[in-house]
Amino acid sequence: MTETSIAARDSLTSSDTRRRVWAIVGASSGNLVEWFDFYVYSFCSLYFAHIFFPAGNTTTQLLQTAGVFAAGFLMRPIGGWLFGRIADRHGRKKSMLISVCMMCFGSLVIACLPGYATIGTWAPALLLLARLFQGLSVGGEYGTSATYMSEVAVEGRKGFYASFQYVTLIGGQLLALLVVVVLQQILSSEALHAWGWRIPFALGAVLAIVALWLRRQLDETSQKETRTLKEAGSFKGLWRNRKAFLMVLGFTAGGSLTFYTFTTYMQKYLVNTAGMSANTASILMTAALFVFMLIQPIIGALSDRIGRRTSMLIFGGLATVCTVPILSALQSVTSPVAAFVLVMCALLIVSFYTSISGILKAEMFPAQVRALGVGLSYAVANALFGGSAEYVALSLKSVGFESAFFWYVTLMGALAFLVSLMLHAKGKGLRL
Repeated sequence: MTETSIAARDSLTSSDTRRRVWAIVGASSGNLVEWFDFYVYSFCSLYFAHIFFPAGNTTTQLLQTAGVFAAGFLMRPIGGWLFGRIADRHGRKKSMLISVCMMCFGSLVIACLPGYATIGTWAPALLLLARLFQGLSVGGEYGTSATYMSEVAVEGRKGFYASFQYVTLIGGQLLALLVVVVLQQILSSEALHAWGWRIPFALGAVLAIVALWLRRQLDETSQKETRTLKEAGSFKGLWRNRKAFLMVLGFTAGGSLTFYTFTTYMQKYLVNTAGMSANTASILMTAALFVFMLIQPIIGALSDRIGRRTSMLIFGGLATVCTVPILSALQSVTSPVAAFVLVMCALLIVSFYTSISGILKAEMFPAQVRALGVGLSYAVANALFGGSAEYVALSLKSVGFESAFFWYVTLMGALAFLVSLMLHAKGKGLRL
């Protein structure tokens, strides 16, 4: 090979690498925006609840309950199905563009929406509609972005590239928290309750526009021949891969439950059970989530060497063995440093699932139903087990059986381990 041809090859390789990295950035940017907007609602609801849901109004209180249910649970599986079908039949890029547009619309509506005092019951009704759009969008984002990132990643480094899905998911949560903390320092409590809470939603809409611009530059990864297949994005095509679908449901149930237990619920657990102050718990969990975010690419790269199956077996096995000891130790922990170490041990275990969950699921389905298979199975398992983690934990605590929740998480970790045993050596799932 001549020096000229070698230089041309190296140039092509470098160019291809830059294109793939740019594609990962574009795909994951939308994921960050989606989760930023999702968590902003949770963090800011304290400041705007009185504007849309005045005390004593039964109708609006019911609307509030319905909105939380619909956005948090019902719309995710619908979004997983809808956007999975769009991605498999019309392309991953189009699905991701529509998804981020819907999230932008939902955030913009909330940022500009008049309160109950101005437009009456239209205020909570429109808030509900905006949350439905956001829930639909979040439900569809995971499957499509996971599929896209798995298809664009370099062979042999797919675990590393795909891990950035959870980097941006956790990053969205941390960014939302950071924006709220900054506003708390800049604005008075009165200003935050009056109008300051609208700023994060407006920022979310602006970030969505940036993500939309980035995604418009992306290349499509699916083939036209695949998209035009009769079973593309259909339940019939998914039925042909039902064993893979059930396997994904199994280890996603355990993974999502464990993830939500040691992230979103853990702050409340440290306060309500361990007796830690709210401020200390907030600082501790912010630091833990930041480290958790940083280690995703490391564990993802490790999976490229040891295999997805081994990573999942490590997660399932350690979750089964260590959940009860970690949660029991946290019950009586007094030192914030000791609590941080225990939480990080748990999050390190969870990382063996989160860093590769997207790529592992995508590798288990053929291209014509890949986005649908990943998105729907994730959304269903996440809604049933992940989203309900906090409710189950607090319900068991209220009746004096808090330790039963520890064993519930352990049991689901064991399920993830058993399902992972069925994976091929390289981590790809069995199919019928």
